[in-house]
Amino acid sequence: MTEAPETDKFPSIALISTHGYVAADPPLGAADTGGQVVYVLELAKKLAQLGYSVDLYTRRFEEQPEIDIVDDRVRVVRIPCGGKDFIPKEYLYRHLLEWSENALRYMRRNNLTYDFINSHYWDAGYAGMRLSEALDIPHLHTPHSLGIWKKRQMETDYPDRADQFEKDFNFSERIRFESQIYRSCDAVIATTPLQVDMIIDDYSLKEDRVYMIPPGYDDNRFYPVSAASRQMLRERFGFTGKTVLSLGRLATNKGYDLLIDGFAVLAERVPDARLHLAVGGENMDELETRILGELKDQVKALGLEDKVEFSGYVSDEDLPDIYRAADLFVLSSRYEPFGMTAIEAMASGTPTVVTTNGGLYRAISFGRHALFADTFDKYDLGIMMMKPFKHKRLNDRLSRMGAHKARSLFTWTGIAQQLISLVEGRPIRQSLRDSDWAEPWHDGD
Repeated sequence: MTEAPETDKFPSIALISTHGYVAADPPLGAADTGGQVVYVLELAKKLAQLGYSVDLYTRRFEEQPEIDIVDDRVRVVRIPCGGKDFIPKEYLYRHLLEWSENALRYMRRNNLTYDFINSHYWDAGYAGMRLSEALDIPHLHTPHSLGIWKKRQMETDYPDRADQFEKDFNFSERIRFESQIYRSCDAVIATTPLQVDMIIDDYSLKEDRVYMIPPGYDDNRFYPVSAASRQMLRERFGFTGKTVLSLGRLATNKGYDLLIDGFAVLAERVPDARLHLAVGGENMDELETRILGELKDQVKALGLEDKVEFSGYVSDEDLPDIYRAADLFVLSSRYEPFGMTAIEAMASGTPTVVTTNGGLYRAISFGRHALFADTFDKYDLGIMMMKPFKHKRLNDRLSRMGAHKARSLFTWTGIAQQLISLVEGRPIRQSLRDSDWAEPWHDGD
């Protein structure tokens, strides 16, 4: 099916996410293909359920087809630019003028019109800015992460490699384009209070131009199960002892080395603790292979080979169950705009520890919904991981109230409804600056 979707019955939305392998069934863990891809796909599906027709525009490269059908009213539309090879997101902007012109030609050739554009990350924001001007329709931009924040964190974490950062991450161009995008679009949608603060303070944007809508999760997939079901899942995944889980792409910012250091502290106090690292994709590039090798060397140097397992890629089908099978989930990132995996773990009833170097910890009540720790302090992280294992009442409380918090604030349906409310001028519930998300939606224990 390559023809244009019906537009006479349903209002239409164009989502733009140009980098990575965006697909109906994306290869999560592949280069530049992680939480953001999940975000835009789930958002598109929920927008369709609310009565919209959604085209998710991305870049066409390698041997990908032009059209990928996701759902009845959702499809991925791939627009070519820059040749057929994969291009890292840090340098994709060089080809996005071509991409935008090709996208415009595609829309006009197929008589497509849209009520508004919602772009994701700065590369797509640049393309969205161009399309919005050409089509004269509103443009809402969701940054997902911020160049200024990432640059500060990297310089703090790796001061001896600061001269390499510009080449690797192209910070100067990214920050310059971010500033242009934020000033030109109709609204910037931050995903955490911390992002709101930085967009207003560091990018000098007026407060009435910034809105906060957190990411979401699929509550039809991520939910708690009974103790008996958990035990069956533990046997299926081969989990023994008190299992700590972390999963995601293999990247230095994910902080798996920090987690291993913290786990060494935990292992001294909880002898039957085990760390399960489901990290990386099915096909790893040179950098990912190097990072994995360094992590394994670290485990060996700490004498933890019998307590740490590297399992690699977890299929999307198995993802909810591996959360449920674990005794504790840890988000150990050096910097993390939000932390979707932590929300999914909480929703699945798994006690969770999140990093203070990200936005999510401001959304939770410590000891009620989750715990948080400084992942750069291995003792703080290790002792915080130990608490749910030592105190059953705390463990049960985190399991129960973490799932409740996720359901009350972070479902995809709620996120899609807030986006539509913003476009239509209806009030949306927000907690912007100097406030804790845990307060406006107080949940009883």
